[in-house]
Amino acid sequence: MYNFKSGLAQIDPVSGGFEAGSNFLVLAPPMSFAEELAYFFTKPLPGEYAVILSTNDRAAGVIDAFKIMGVDKRYVGTIDAITKSSTPGIVDTSRLMFVASPTDLTGIGIKFSKMVELIFDGEFSDGESGLFPPPIRFCVNSVSTLLMYRKLEVLYQFLHVLTSKLKKIDGVGFYLLNKESFDDKTISLIKQLMNGVIEVKVEQNTHYMRIQGMKGVSSDWVKFSVQKGQVVIIP
Repeated sequence: MYNFKSGLAQIDPVSGGFEAGSNFLVLAPPMSFAEELAYFFTKPLPGEYAVILSTNDRAAGVIDAFKIMGVDKRYVGTIDAITKSSTPGIVDTSRLMFVASPTDLTGIGIKFSKMVELIFDGEFSDGESGLFPPPIRFCVNSVSTLLMYRKLEVLYQFLHVLTSKLKKIDGVGFYLLNKESFDDKTISLIKQLMNGVIEVKVEQNTHYMRIQGMKGVSSDWVKFSVQKGQVVIIP
């Protein structure tokens, strides 16, 4: 089975990376490195692809974040739920797709399926890797925003479809959620859809993370920082 490398020496040698078909909740407070951490794990390595659903930033901002990490933009697709509200005439491409707003879960689902189909059909990039199934990393930034617009029960069903799709295509998914904005019931329900949780906390301006649900990986808190898009574990 394919493993998606995390890029961290504390994870890959003991687990091989994120297993294909797995989904992880990135649970973090506001004003932390949560987005950078999620994007770092979503960064496609050679032969892989990344699809990002952005409900917070315009596509240009997402592309810039991956460019900082040195990623070839031909392998990154963005579903932008922001731009179309101010630029209704904007047109989709194979790697940039737009929905009217974060409320349009049906539209988001359609664009996601279409982008995945383009990757599988070899029509997404002019530098296809030849691996099959094509390894796809997926990120939702963020579940918190979606919860502001739609009821929990509705969003749960939507995320159930997305996570099931990722499992079916042997991809890996990362879903950001602000742990200070929602109650334990909401967080617990979303966790039910996940294979593991990547949790972030900030104490005295120091960032910590722990990963739960990865075989062989310690669930202890470790210090980390982000430098030019790269995650660095601090001894």
